[in-house]
Amino acid sequence: MFAKLASTLLVASAFVAGTIAKPVPASRDILPRGGPSFSFNHWGGLSSFDNFDNFYGVDNFDSSVHFSQTVETTQTLVCHTQAVEIIQQRLLVLQEMAKRIITEQICEVETQTVVFEQFHASLGLFRNDLHRTSGHSVGFDSSIASHFGSICNTDGSLTTSDLGFSGTDCGAHTVVVGGSNWNDATSPASVSSASGAANVAISSLH
Repeated sequence: MFAKLASTLLVASAFVAGTIAKPVPASRDILPRGGPSFSFNHWGGLSSFDNFDNFYGVDNFDSSVHFSQTVETTQTLVCHTQAVEIIQQRLLVLQEMAKRIITEQICEVETQTVVFEQFHASLGLFRNDLHRTSGHSVGFDSSIASHFGSICNTDGSLTTSDLGFSGTDCGAHTVVVGGSNWNDATSPASVSSASGAANVAISSLH
């Protein structure tokens, strides 16, 4: 159960400091409908960007443009409320694992920065799901979540094997967890209020 929750939220609010020593020129590629776009394949001449666009595709940097969702009906899950500090502990573990993956498996700070921004933006889309404004079901991809145990080897080191999926596969095996208190009449306002309170708390610190 933790593996599924963990991979669904995959390190909410991870903040990684990506420092760029020198500006690296972006490589412009393709002019799609609506204006210019950027390809990150071999961006700035850095080999660590090779095949970057293969994951979500060009013009789909955070997976928001091209996303399809298929809800699985073979699995039935119901949420079970835990103490909030238990949830916060697990999300902090995921946050620090994200930092570890980015800093240990990428050496170029430019690539660290772009990968983090992609991750942060993609995860941020879940906010719209929670608000029920995205048009997507609120759930997680069980197939991708099942790889959670494949992130580390038995000795604790990070694995390097190809897990066999791309970003465009996300959503194809969506499991919707039942049992929430969502109410179509009252929850849009209460969720908006909760989000606003969280944003005030964040802004008060910066």
